[in-house]
Amino acid sequence: MTKTEEPVTIKKYANRRLYNTGTSTYVTLEDLAAMVKNGEDFVVYDAKGGEDITRSVLTQIIFEQENKEGQNLLPITFLRQLIRFYGDSMQMLVPRYLEVSIDSLTREQEKFRRQMAQAFGVGAFTSLEEQVRRNMEMFERAFAMFAPFARREGQSETQSETVPEPGKSPAKAGDFDELKRQLEEMQKKVDRLTGGND
Repeated sequence: MTKTEEPVTIKKYANRRLYNTGTSTYVTLEDLAAMVKNGEDFVVYDAKGGEDITRSVLTQIIFEQENKEGQNLLPITFLRQLIRFYGDSMQMLVPRYLEVSIDSLTREQEKFRRQMAQAFGVGAFTSLEEQVRRNMEMFERAFAMFAPFARREGQSETQSETVPEPGKSPAKAGDFDELKRQLEEMQKKVDRLTGGND
């Protein structure tokens, strides 16, 4: 469906009914979701006060979609982080960042689908999940390499590195190899928890 020059005006009445002035019919949030998917632009005004309530209606549509079985797009960690940004000094940067990110994904989605289908066939998205998992593993390994240093910096001044903990011998050259082995063991546990197939 081609986009219209002017967005369609939707009026929301006190009884929560939505009225499409373009088609002169009452519509539902589901109808508005279909309009968005078809590329039709609209603005929603409160019928009584006249204020633009498009943002809150679009948020309602997302809420409805997220509550449908198997329709979830927003990971819990993303939602938690988004909530943390409200009132934060970074708040003003978040909308533009999200706008640019989703715009980039939208532009590339068709090309990405074609490339994945050509390269991997039916199991394309399984391969994508595998790549995402590998990227997370790489990030976790890199982060884990700094963890010993972070713990050491966090020790109190009274707990000197030269004084071993009770029941432990002073640090030796082989301790680094042992630490590396432990990190690899932890990584294997993370792989199992995240459903890795390696």
